[in-house]
Amino acid sequence: MASPRLPAAIRAPFEARTWRAFGYVLIGLPLSVFWFSLSVAFVSAGAGLLITFLGVPILAGALAMCRGFGAVERARARGLLGHDVGAPEPVRGRTGGAFSWMGAMLKSGASWRHLLYAVVHMPWAVFSFSVTVALWTWGWSLFTYPLWQWVFPTWVGQDGIQLYGDATHSFYLDAPFEIAVTSLIGLVFVLIGPWVLRGLVSVDRLLVTGLLGPSRLASRVTELESDRGIVVDTAAADLRRIERDLHDGAQARLAALAMDLGLAKEKLSQDPQAAAVLVDEAHGEVKLALQELRDLARGIHPAVLTDRGLDAALSAVASRCAVPVSVSVDLPARPVPAIEGIAYFTVSELLRNVTSHARARRAWVDVWRSGDRLMIQVRDDGVGGAEVSDGHGLAALSARVDAVDGVLAVSSPAGGPTSVTAELPWRA
Repeated sequence: MASPRLPAAIRAPFEARTWRAFGYVLIGLPLSVFWFSLSVAFVSAGAGLLITFLGVPILAGALAMCRGFGAVERARARGLLGHDVGAPEPVRGRTGGAFSWMGAMLKSGASWRHLLYAVVHMPWAVFSFSVTVALWTWGWSLFTYPLWQWVFPTWVGQDGIQLYGDATHSFYLDAPFEIAVTSLIGLVFVLIGPWVLRGLVSVDRLLVTGLLGPSRLASRVTELESDRGIVVDTAAADLRRIERDLHDGAQARLAALAMDLGLAKEKLSQDPQAAAVLVDEAHGEVKLALQELRDLARGIHPAVLTDRGLDAALSAVASRCAVPVSVSVDLPARPVPAIEGIAYFTVSELLRNVTSHARARRAWVDVWRSGDRLMIQVRDDGVGGAEVSDGHGLAALSARVDAVDGVLAVSSPAGGPTSVTAELPWRA
C-alpha cells in the first residue's frame, strides 16, 4: 500500500474523521444538557416520592428513559466516531407484569450506569465543547487573518486586531510581518486542534463503552454461551465424521470379511484350494480394517498421546507427514488432557494443510510455554496464501481454539512462508 503524500499532521485538519468528531462534540453539548436536565428532574421527583407508591413507577420510568438516551448516544458514537458498542442486557421481569418490570429496572445495574452517564457527561460535554470551539475558532480565524484583515480599516475604523491598548498607547497587528506571524500562530492551532479533539472524544469513547455498553459479566456470559455452542457443534461434527469413517471404511471391510469367511466355510469341504484363497483375501481385509481403525483412533485421541505426551505424539504425526517436519517441544510439565488433546489436534490439522495445500519442502513445529499460555507454532516454506475465512479448514480450527479461550494467528503472504501460531490456556 502506497504511503500518503502528505504527513498525518497536515492531513488531520481536513480529514472526514476530524470533522465527524467535531460534529460529535458540537451536537454533544445540547444533547447532554437535555439528558442531564430530564434525568435529574425525573430521578429527583421519583426519589422524593418514594415515601409514597408514586415514586417507584416514576423512578423506574426515569431509568427506562435514561436507557433510551443511552441508545441515542450509542448510535451517535457509532455514526460519527465509528465506535460500535453493543446494547446492555435487556430488562425482563420474572412474571412479565408491570410491578415485576419496575423491580427489575430498579435492580438493573446497566440502568443506573445510564443515569450516571447522563449526570457525568454533561460537565465533560461543556469542557470538551469549550476547548474544541475555542481551538477551532481561534485557529482558523488567525490562520486566515491575511484574507480578512482588510475588514478592520474598512468597517471597524482600526488598523487590525488590537493586541494591546490603553489611554495613551495601542498596538495593532497590521504590519506584513505581524500579519504573517499571526497566521503562523493560527496554523499551529489548526494543526494541533484535531489531535486535541481526538484526545477529547477518546474520553467519550471510554464513557460510552464503560457506562452504556454491556457489563463485563454479561459480555463474558455471552462469550461463554457462544463458546459452548461452538464446542457442541464441534463435538457433533466429530461424531458425524467418526460415524462416516466407520461406515465407509472399517464397517464396509468387516462386512466384506464376513461374506468372504462365509463363502470359505461353504467351499471348505468341496474346494479347499478356493477356500484357502478366500481366507487369504479375508486376512488382507482384516489387516486393512485394523489399519483403518488404528488411524481412526489416532485421529480421535492416540494412545501415544495418553501414554507419553505431546512430544512423542507430535513426533509420530510428523513422521507420517509427506514433507520433512522438525518438532521441538519444550514444556516443563504436561498440560491437562483437554488442552493436550486440542494442541495435538491443532498440529495434526495444520500439518495436514501443509501436506495438502502448501507445496512446501519443509515444515517446523514448535511447542513451548509462555507464562500461563501454551504456545504452538507451525511454519512451512510453501507458497503461502492461507487465510482464516468461512468455508476453510482454518476457520473451523480457529473456532475450536477460541472455544477454550485460545487465539489462532495466521501469517501467510502470497509466495510464503506460512506461520500459524496458536495460543491455548496453560493448565497443568
